[in-house]
Amino acid sequence: MDARSALDEDTALEQAALDVLDANWTGTATVPSVGRYPHQWSWDSAFVAIGLARRRWSRACEELLSLFAGQWSTGMVPHIVFDPAVRDSYYPGPSIWRSGECAAAPRGVPTSGLTQPPLHACAVWWIWRYARDRDAALAFVRRTWPCLVAQHRYLASARDLGGEGLAAIVHPWESGLDDSPAWDAPLAALPMVGYACGLEDWRSDSHHDRWVWLALRYRDAGYGPGYLRDEHPFAVEDPMFNGIWLASCLALADLAGVIGADGRPFEEAAERIRGGLLARLWEGAFYARDLRAGSLIPIRTIGGFGPLLDPGMPATIVGPLVQLLESCFLGPSGYPVPSCEVRALQFDRETYWRGPSWVNTNWLLRQAAAGHGLGALERLLATATLRLVRQAGFRECFDPFDGMGRGCRDFSWSAALTLDLLAG
Repeated sequence: MDARSALDEDTALEQAALDVLDANWTGTATVPSVGRYPHQWSWDSAFVAIGLARRRWSRACEELLSLFAGQWSTGMVPHIVFDPAVRDSYYPGPSIWRSGECAAAPRGVPTSGLTQPPLHACAVWWIWRYARDRDAALAFVRRTWPCLVAQHRYLASARDLGGEGLAAIVHPWESGLDDSPAWDAPLAALPMVGYACGLEDWRSDSHHDRWVWLALRYRDAGYGPGYLRDEHPFAVEDPMFNGIWLASCLALADLAGVIGADGRPFEEAAERIRGGLLARLWEGAFYARDLRAGSLIPIRTIGGFGPLLDPGMPATIVGPLVQLLESCFLGPSGYPVPSCEVRALQFDRETYWRGPSWVNTNWLLRQAAAGHGLGALERLLATATLRLVRQAGFRECFDPFDGMGRGCRDFSWSAALTLDLLAG
């Protein structure tokens, strides 16, 4: 293909991505996919804001501001902000979460009671970085700063259930990698009694029913931090969640310089998270730690590369991680990193986070490679990820062997991050 043809192809792909994001825009937020996911999801919106930062700057700002309208007084940013116009078009919807019954939840904005990876400071940094109107950008940073600081304070105060500086997820949905095989053992250990989840065909061996059971337990405990620490049966320190939290701490330190605040507390927080990752989750690779079982979960997934988002991760750790990535995750197919190690017994090329490749996690790995000066890996991840969307469109996920699209069509973060990858 000559240079002009390649440019024309990129222009067409960019316009197609913008068309998807326009179609998924509600007027206040971007839904992941019309029909199947008709509300606003937290880290989806962070990815959307990153993708729009260089193309539709004001829309990127609106995306995050609409999400922060659902932030709780505790600082928790909920994983779903529900659109009242289509309240219970998704299960579990507002009638299950009942956020309005919790004093900490915002009034008049129905939300879930869980959170998701705290990528938002990175998204605000992206918006600041690519703003043309510096005064407007400064105003946006100042406006979002209290929201970001409160979010990080919440994680440090309410989610350090292990007491060693890492945040614990209390539900698989909080990881963003919902049905990863890393959660199989903690889910299997749940004491499935006391609820029928309102389901006629309730099954204690169903992952979905266990997810709902966990949500109901947390809801009926009033979403309290004391309950999480002392009673909640699912508590896992996830390397991807904490790697993203560390990256956002560093972004907050940079944003502090923008508004004249002190960035040292966020640099110190990043150091604490780094220390926790190395002391608690590293054993030749990064694994999730099941706090209730008191042990690492011995399965390698894409989540184990989350700590690479830390540019300060020691070279003695980065080297083995990259070798693992290239030997056990990147195969000869030319498609990007799958969500689970291909040789694992739990690998399933067709089932969401148990095997398929995703645009968002490969985008994160590309950022990690750039942060460590791994130029060849950075280019490989960008090229391979763009190959997926050129071949199969903006799908929710992709078969890691043949690149076939899976899940929803016209998926927002696939479109948004394609825009960022095309920008180089």
